[in-house]
Amino acid sequence: MRIIVDIGHPAHVHYIKNLLKIMKRRGHDFLVTARDKECTHELLQHYNIDFISRKKGSKSFTGKFFYLIRTDYFLWQKAKKFKPDMFISFSSPYAAHASALARKPHIVHDDTEHNRLIHLMYRPFTEVFITPQCYEQQTGNKQIRIPAYLELFHLHPEYFNPDPKIYKELNIGQGEPYAILRFVSRGASHDYGTKGMDAKLKKRAVERISRFCRVFVSSELPLDTEMEQYKLQISPWRIHHALYYANLLFGESATMASEAAVLGTPAIYINKHGRGYTREEEKKYQLVYNYDETLNQQNEAIGKAVEIVKEQGYKNKLKKMRQKLLENSVDPTRFAVWFIENYPESFETMKENPGYHKKFKWHVNDKNLQ
Repeated sequence: MRIIVDIGHPAHVHYIKNLLKIMKRRGHDFLVTARDKECTHELLQHYNIDFISRKKGSKSFTGKFFYLIRTDYFLWQKAKKFKPDMFISFSSPYAAHASALARKPHIVHDDTEHNRLIHLMYRPFTEVFITPQCYEQQTGNKQIRIPAYLELFHLHPEYFNPDPKIYKELNIGQGEPYAILRFVSRGASHDYGTKGMDAKLKKRAVERISRFCRVFVSSELPLDTEMEQYKLQISPWRIHHALYYANLLFGESATMASEAAVLGTPAIYINKHGRGYTREEEKKYQLVYNYDETLNQQNEAIGKAVEIVKEQGYKNKLKKMRQKLLENSVDPTRFAVWFIENYPESFETMKENPGYHKKFKWHVNDKNLQ
């Protein structure tokens, strides 16, 4: 099978890397296209994934429109030469449009309910939407729900082994408590209408949390002089090892909040819209705490963060909740291999028997949870 994968965000590299490795071993050919966004290209190079750049996007509405036209044409031209059997993406309108022009199916993994503009752009040209079971929208007869978070593509224990050498890379003592604070630029389409954390409250969060543990700040925006001393300085492919051993993840990134949760690290997520998956990770597993963007809520989030890092052994209490999360989930990589290789029959199978996904459960035990 010949497959085009379009990547628009660094997280997508992590989602796809194990799937590519497995399917290449099984004889499938891939063409990977990737936007030049943050460390996306750096990650692809690190994992030895060949790709074609579709260059940087734009922040202005006009620039985004022309980037859409150029990229649609770019992908269509690549498809004419590559002759794919299928397109795969994580909500890429460009892959959707190119697949329609090439008259080939487009399979999407999507977990962001409020990204309405992107939905309008890709859904009419997409054959299947695979969403987490907790996805808070019904999208019609193209939707397949599975009990899995996208973050399990790369952080399922089948594929991820935490490396304690990360303490040395962080320049702290083995076992020393620390928190990671993550702030985003709010330039993505799903960030429209959000304002993010108040700048003064970001500094307050750093100051209060740092009283009880080391603090590392990861930010898409440049840090001011006062905050520069807290900058997280590790390679981007090492972030998940840092998340695994952290005592807390605090910030504005839904993806990193969910990554922390599936690793058993408590996370605080601040966003006006929230996500179905972070709400489920709070309600069912108490691994994420969700707050909106009002100043009162931001202050409450800081208070909760202090409560978590002050309590010795807080994280240890979450081991059973992480185990429960894993045992309630399927391995999305194994599911995707089966679904892609057997499409379109796999789509009909899931429609006729929505519980078929249970075949891809992977039961964990304590030795995997460390």
